[in-house]
Amino acid sequence: MTRSVDEQIREIQRGTVDIIPLEELRRKLERGQPLRIKLGADPSAPDLHFGHTVVLNKLRQFQELGHVVIFLIGDFTAMIGDPTGRSETRKPLTREQIQQNAQTYTQQVFRILDPQRTEVRFNSEWLDALTPADIIRLCGQYTIARLLERDDFAKRFRENIPIHVHELLYPLMQGYDSVALKADVEVGGTDQRFNLLVGRELQRAYEQEPQVILTMPLLEGTDGVQKMSKSLGNFIGITDPPSEMYGKVMSISDALMRKYYELLSAVPLVQLQAIREEQVHPLEAKKQLAMELVTRFHGDGAAGSAAEDFAQRFQRRELPSDLETFTWKGEEEAVWICQLMKAVEFAKSTSEARRLVQQGGVRLDEVVISDQDFQVPAQGEKILQVGRRRVIKIVFGTPTTS
Repeated sequence: MTRSVDEQIREIQRGTVDIIPLEELRRKLERGQPLRIKLGADPSAPDLHFGHTVVLNKLRQFQELGHVVIFLIGDFTAMIGDPTGRSETRKPLTREQIQQNAQTYTQQVFRILDPQRTEVRFNSEWLDALTPADIIRLCGQYTIARLLERDDFAKRFRENIPIHVHELLYPLMQGYDSVALKADVEVGGTDQRFNLLVGRELQRAYEQEPQVILTMPLLEGTDGVQKMSKSLGNFIGITDPPSEMYGKVMSISDALMRKYYELLSAVPLVQLQAIREEQVHPLEAKKQLAMELVTRFHGDGAAGSAAEDFAQRFQRRELPSDLETFTWKGEEEAVWICQLMKAVEFAKSTSEARRLVQQGGVRLDEVVISDQDFQVPAQGEKILQVGRRRVIKIVFGTPTTS
């Protein structure tokens, strides 16, 4: 069923940072023809993680709206090395490294994208064919002053850190990809905004209708602080084993969980709004998210086994048989985690309780609590653990009446 332009825009805006400019996207959609949606990826690492899937999910969304996706592998530009965010010149990859990584990319992206609606292209198709005269003409479309507006180039220039000429060519080459592909829309992370805008300007210089720019947020890793990265060890790989993937999702904070829903989940907007408004308990929402993501990459059976394995590994029978019990007799529906820690004398003060949560030393039913404002549902039994040695069973009940 064809979606109206307004419906498409609502879906496209989900999770995005910027659409530049929105009115041009509307005009393109109103023509009623499938748009060409471009994503460029330099194969700089062999495996994809959840951070990469933020933009891939957006591409899948475009496919479901009836548009054509172009997954562009920057095998030529990878030899230059993307200078985005770099304080020094990036070491270029060899052809052999690029080919190996590109092969892995093409295998992994179809865990998300529909292969029937995806064009896989390599920018060496046209960049290898550029003559010296073509490159001079390309360079003539942009000024050094404009290139130095980039934050990373500007910073290196101010600090007298070398900027090599081939690095200045990178945004031009990436922008020329949009010319070669006649892209209607280009999707990328917020760190790629400058490069995407160069493509828009070059299309105009080559007498094409300029592409619309759509930027997506960068996804924090499991630490909730740094951008997801294999080098930082805070990543969730799309080829991680099911139990490992499930456990990593369960380890993230409640605040980060909501962002993961925004950027990684395919739940309907109504359900997403309920999670935003905390109508669903965070722990239950996190379990649903873990199930959804493991199912996406490994299937229903593997996801169910991963959930069961997670529960078994943290069953109460693995705790001491003479576990101390504390009965909470309040009538409230939920109890603040810091209040509960003070009640069982695991913290002497609210500030100490907050510090323990912030340090990642507090677990409830073996799930790390990293939100200092977390509300514990006052029902059933819970296992509260602070550090390695302090553990207690909390039994929630109601006050007895005489």
